[in-house]
Amino acid sequence: MPPSHLAATAAQSPASSRGRRPRHGGAMISASCCRAAALASLLAAAAATAFLTFSLPLSPSVSTTKHTAELLSAASSTPPPPHPTLATASPPPPSPPPAEPATSAARPRKREVCTCPHAGWRFKVTVLSIFVLCRGDQPSYWRMAPEEALRYAKKEIMAAEPVVPDDPDDLYAPLFKNVSQFKRSYQLMERILKVYIYQDGRRPIFHTPPLSGIYASEGWFMKLLEESRPFVVADATKAHLFYLPYSSQNLRLSLYVPDSHNLRPLAVYLRDFVKGLAAKYPFWNRTRGADHFLVACHDWGPYTTTAHRDLSRNSIKALCNADSSEGIFTPGKDVSLPETTIRTPKRPLRYLGGHPISRRHILAFFAGNVHGRVRPVLLQHWGKGQDEDMRVYALLPGRVSRTMNYIEHMKNSRFCLCPMGYEVNSPRIVEALYYECVPVIIADNFVLPFSDVFDWSAFSVVVAEKDIPDLKRILQGISLRKYVAMHDCVKRLQRHFLWHARPLRYDLFHMILHSIWLSRVNHVQLDN
Repeated sequence: MPPSHLAATAAQSPASSRGRRPRHGGAMISASCCRAAALASLLAAAAATAFLTFSLPLSPSVSTTKHTAELLSAASSTPPPPHPTLATASPPPPSPPPAEPATSAARPRKREVCTCPHAGWRFKVTVLSIFVLCRGDQPSYWRMAPEEALRYAKKEIMAAEPVVPDDPDDLYAPLFKNVSQFKRSYQLMERILKVYIYQDGRRPIFHTPPLSGIYASEGWFMKLLEESRPFVVADATKAHLFYLPYSSQNLRLSLYVPDSHNLRPLAVYLRDFVKGLAAKYPFWNRTRGADHFLVACHDWGPYTTTAHRDLSRNSIKALCNADSSEGIFTPGKDVSLPETTIRTPKRPLRYLGGHPISRRHILAFFAGNVHGRVRPVLLQHWGKGQDEDMRVYALLPGRVSRTMNYIEHMKNSRFCLCPMGYEVNSPRIVEALYYECVPVIIADNFVLPFSDVFDWSAFSVVVAEKDIPDLKRILQGISLRKYVAMHDCVKRLQRHFLWHARPLRYDLFHMILHSIWLSRVNHVQLDN
């Protein structure tokens, strides 16, 4: 039964109650209206979002952004449409209704709560605003064909805007040839690049990365890329690059006959593997291998590609043995890979760091096996302890190592000599960076790692092989002020040559991947 006061009111004015909506029924209809209006708002926001997604152009446009902002501004400033119920509600009677208890005074608020169309309109505008702000002027990379995305990236890199001095990423400009282009290229790599990894190939030659020793760079890169979700794609049709996941070190260990001096079986094996991929998949034949790459750090890495013409000439080869004089490594297309010595895979950054300049009392230091054409000449002029400033040894003598081991020598030296061995590459370059010692590179025809982006003159000394007799004079001719700047650059550069179990921005994994990406972008043909 209704309360007595309601029953009395209805009995007193039965005619007036016909023109009003029943109060309890009105609350039910109002709640239903709220739910329907909220659902309609969500659907409208989704539809508008989809409309913006497919209507905005693929390339950035100031006019498009301005037009979208004007639409949002107009939408937010336009008053919301009136609530249908409120618009058609009967005007209040000229005379106040009979007095009711205080509990009924709250009932009209139920109609005020039903403002879902108003809130829904505001919600829709908010959703669209957030969508546009998040999307900004960026094109829909996922809708671009791989070649189209590469052409877009090339244009963006060429038109890169100067980086502000207080760069939030803390990129130190003196390290780079063009820090603005590097930053833009790196950003585009993070947003666009997708790599397809072939699952073919038998172990241990394929998919079994070596993580220790002086050839560990190829193994660490393989491991981290195969674990990388941001860059690896399962659908090969969406890939910009295709990775041949072989290990030149494991290929040597598996197929090379000791003392045979015959590398042909290694090259034939890799040739047959590539031919199998070309027969099984359509991707190699589209570009004749120009969008395929490999990473090899063993000295024989370049020679394992020579049996397949397109592999050697067209594919991107990331090689530690980056010798421009042999006709295999192509500067500008291929990538020079730093050779890193990893002694403990679980702790790749052990012993990292060095002493301050004030404690570096040795001018230059080298110790290592004497082989190749450069090291015998180096020892002839500066070995056998004939100069206290130039600590040059074959193998570090026991009497010396008991006082100061190899790593401590590098940490106490201003310059660390990095002469080539049998091949132009040397792990001492990265060791010098790890221990904050300015590297002195003695290897003609050596394309230095990441020379496409780094200015090596800022943090290293390159000495021609013919100038070894004048080595001390060259090093002493570097002023203290210049050396302090070079030493500071070495410390800042260090982050770009570090392996991490979980990759960080601008670390060695990303720098290698970036150089491969940049090589592919630079060689794509722009539309006329």
